[in-house]
Amino acid sequence: MKRLPEPEDEALWRELGLDVEFHAKVIDSIHTHFERQVTSRPGRPAGMAYFDSVILGAHTARVREIMARRAAGDKFVGTFCVYVPEEILLALDAVYLALCGGTAVTIPHAEKTFPRNMCPLVKSTLGLAFSGTCPYGPLEDLSVGETTCDAKKKTWDVLGRDGGFHVLELPQKKGPADRTLWAGEVKAFARRIEELTGRTLTPEKLAGAVRLMNRKRRALARMHEWRKADAPPISGTDALVIMQAALIDDPARFTGQLESLNKELAVRAAAGTAALPGARKRIMVSGCPSVLGNWKLHYLLETAGVTVVLDESCTGTRYFRGEVEEMAAADPQASPGAPAAVERQLEAVAARYMGIDCSCFSPNTERTDNILRLAGEYRAEGVVQYILHACHTFNIEAITVADALKSAGIPSIRIETDYSEEDIGQLRIRLEAFLESLEFRNGA
Repeated sequence: MKRLPEPEDEALWRELGLDVEFHAKVIDSIHTHFERQVTSRPGRPAGMAYFDSVILGAHTARVREIMARRAAGDKFVGTFCVYVPEEILLALDAVYLALCGGTAVTIPHAEKTFPRNMCPLVKSTLGLAFSGTCPYGPLEDLSVGETTCDAKKKTWDVLGRDGGFHVLELPQKKGPADRTLWAGEVKAFARRIEELTGRTLTPEKLAGAVRLMNRKRRALARMHEWRKADAPPISGTDALVIMQAALIDDPARFTGQLESLNKELAVRAAAGTAALPGARKRIMVSGCPSVLGNWKLHYLLETAGVTVVLDESCTGTRYFRGEVEEMAAADPQASPGAPAAVERQLEAVAARYMGIDCSCFSPNTERTDNILRLAGEYRAEGVVQYILHACHTFNIEAITVADALKSAGIPSIRIETDYSEEDIGQLRIRLEAFLESLEFRNGA
């Protein structure tokens, strides 16, 4: 049954100048998929209720928070990638979240302007804006893009004509010159956010932001540790929901809620309470991110009788792996407020983000090595390479990844798809055949 928006939500969307009728359809689609693919499953940890509320309140409660922050004088920054240094935004009291779309409903609106054969994540995001259904667009003081792929890079050219875009130039290699370039980009970004907010970056504020983000990463890493258990106390689908919430929720509040959930997971693990009961194959998902609105692959896998024990993606390990060096961020030799201290801190921030192993880098043995290491740590019996249509870097790199996994004796399959449900039947058949091959391989 179609969900009707609450009157106060309609009033909010109308105030923002959105297409209220179409927006209601978008929200109904997201909530319907979320209920069918996520919340309908029994035995979920009680602490998941908070993260569910983050997802379901993304276009309502979170929007009201941002409006209140802006009314108090803070600026709102929309981001599109995990390469955006969150520490800088936090230190300058900017409120921010990821604007990436994961719903198929809005894609036709993007295809009126942009090519059909481009990344569904980019098209979904653009479709939200073009269809008048993105509540964040009217509130944005700045958008931050990056050059991780050609689709994004050229999209920023089109959307940034009015000057409301800041683009981070991400190098394609990781040599000394590339690291110097990236450090310069991070420092330039800090200056841009200082100008935007009218505030000055101080060593104390930046050090505090570094500590909070490192605490958040440690909480996420702890949650993932539970997925190594023989019977993980949290499903892969719920872990994905948490990662999606991490990209849009207030960092301090999110971290506190996740630390509480980790305590519940400890109790569940000690009691042997499995999120998905029964003997199940352990599958690792690798490749493209699954942003808010997209739970299709995890739903198909875990309803087929496996447990997704890890996501090697930007909605997985790439988001939280590696911390900013806190000693560098709070140099005791630097006098308070000294520009040199901030420079050293920013270099430490840049170094951490340069450690992310996106497929945009070439060569990228770092990512292949990480995949093999993670597959071993999480005892993955198979790897599903998840590739969004037209994501050429991940799709081509999948060849190298598959060869490395084969050499290590780990079976894998490449799944190329988009956000629609038209291929669900075909994907289910392919995934079930892959899982049957794992059973046959183990002599079951």
